[in-house]
Amino acid sequence: MIAIVVLGPSGLATGRRIAAALPGAELHGFAPRVAEADVAFDETAEHLRDLFRTGQPIIGVCAAGVLIRSLAPLLADKHSEPPVVAVAEDGRVAVPLLGGHHGANDLAGRIAEILDGVAAVTTAGDRRFGLALDAPPPGWRVANEGAVKPVTAALLAGEAVGLSVEAAEEDCGWLRKAPFTESATPTAIARQGGGGCHVLVTDRSAAPDPQTLVLHPATLALGIGCERHAPPEEVIGLARRCLDESGLAPQSVACVVSIALKAAEPAIHALAAELGVPARFFDAATLKAEAPRLANPSDLVFRETGCHGVAEGAALAAAGAAGRLVLPKIRSARATCAIAQSPHIIDPEAIGRARGRLAIVGIGPGDAAARTPEATAALKAATDLVGYRLYLDLLGDLTRGKPLHGYDLGEETARVRVALALAAAGREVALVCSGDAGIYAMGSLVYEQIERSGDPDWERVDIVGIPGISAMQAAAARIGAPLGHDFCAISLSDLLTPWDVIEQRLKAAAAGDFVVAFYNPVSQRRRTQLATAREILLAARPAETPVVLARNLGREGERVTVTTLDSLDPEMVDMLTLVLIGSSATRAVPRPDGGAWVYTPRGYDRKNGDSA
Repeated sequence: MIAIVVLGPSGLATGRRIAAALPGAELHGFAPRVAEADVAFDETAEHLRDLFRTGQPIIGVCAAGVLIRSLAPLLADKHSEPPVVAVAEDGRVAVPLLGGHHGANDLAGRIAEILDGVAAVTTAGDRRFGLALDAPPPGWRVANEGAVKPVTAALLAGEAVGLSVEAAEEDCGWLRKAPFTESATPTAIARQGGGGCHVLVTDRSAAPDPQTLVLHPATLALGIGCERHAPPEEVIGLARRCLDESGLAPQSVACVVSIALKAAEPAIHALAAELGVPARFFDAATLKAEAPRLANPSDLVFRETGCHGVAEGAALAAAGAAGRLVLPKIRSARATCAIAQSPHIIDPEAIGRARGRLAIVGIGPGDAAARTPEATAALKAATDLVGYRLYLDLLGDLTRGKPLHGYDLGEETARVRVALALAAAGREVALVCSGDAGIYAMGSLVYEQIERSGDPDWERVDIVGIPGISAMQAAAARIGAPLGHDFCAISLSDLLTPWDVIEQRLKAAAAGDFVVAFYNPVSQRRRTQLATAREILLAARPAETPVVLARNLGREGERVTVTTLDSLDPEMVDMLTLVLIGSSATRAVPRPDGGAWVYTPRGYDRKNGDSA
């Protein structure tokens, strides 16, 4: 995630413009001067150093000197430093300070486009030829960064530098901006230049040579078939062996591919992570169409999967019509592997589909300041946002440019089913809930729908729960610490739970002397349940027991008031109110401003007379 660091109000507008235009950007504000930011900090230098240590790209909307002085103690290895860009507060100039060939130059150029300013790029290769050999375009990897410097120096000095292309010839246009001497083979390069510098483009493994820069284009697709729950170490070992024995470079693997039936297989995702590439999956019909090109078609595989070969078929499907099988499938005990080669760079985003991910996101009460960084990151990463229309409206700029799937109250099941269907199609979906998604929200409904549907595509979705601040937490924090001892939460809505069950739980909470948080205390139709709950609790605890009424938490019109159990009137409560009822130990302490703090002691007075 890109950190946009703003130190004062004069740079806030520029920071916001950059954040709105860059996917994965997060606004970091100096707390004493910048009130509205995704992340607040108090110590500028230490915050910058923390970001730099974790490899996070930094855009500082401030003087370059601030960034230089703050980060100078950490500068040691230019090959590992993240991009750092200084941007003038008025947005007219973007200067890449560090990590120029690790994305800072490109980032400065992008910022200049956003702000209609200038990117002050100073790296020699970029200035002279418009290319950076150690920061190639997407789909390329540098095998030996140590050779970048001598090769670039030779080009800048006007010396002859050979270029040999063994793979992805039509994708080498970016290299031909520089005055290379074209050669047909590495051997011809050696004959031409003697001990001079060379660039070799190949998808084969190449021995390290300080004078030869090896660039690997992503032209290989690694097809995998495996039994259910095959050991990841077996699949990784098989893939490594296949690459080694065929003399192919792991850096040229564009993606790991398989059949959609295996989209949730841990071993396949472990292999993709090991190689640092995406995993992509094809449906059976797509792989069935590859049957004429398979080296080892199998009727048994067809009966089990609907295609005649998983590893070979997936590899060929990824490599495209012009691709060829360079390694027919090889078996291990529980897996198969095949490799296909494309004459062009393979774009994983354009083939098959990803596993698909559903983030069940709790956004807290609604205010951005009460939303966790993890939730904000998930919302930014999502391709689609699904939720109640009001909750989507609360997200503000985070919805910009994303498909929104908004629903009304009462359409909870429809929300969940659409979210699962989108994720099953390979999308990265955020199901947006207020408070915490696992507390009287959509989390449980997601798993219920998966269980009821029996849809295997839904079962294979990667699901992650992202917690948020619940209404009872927010209410407690506003008023003091009423949840300081044992507590429970009860929904008074009988739409999904029979009232006799709710009543039984109320009596148990009263007998156990729990602090109780009432969700859904009333509605336009339900006006008697809260009064009944009050009477049940009054039978077990004092009439003066503190009660907290928290309405519209984290939103415009927020109001938190304190009353007593005896004085609680259902007319004081509406659908937007959370009711917190103390235990017999809960205290209300007067405040100087006329209000009250409410807290429940962590211990009991009878224990050594100390409740701390």
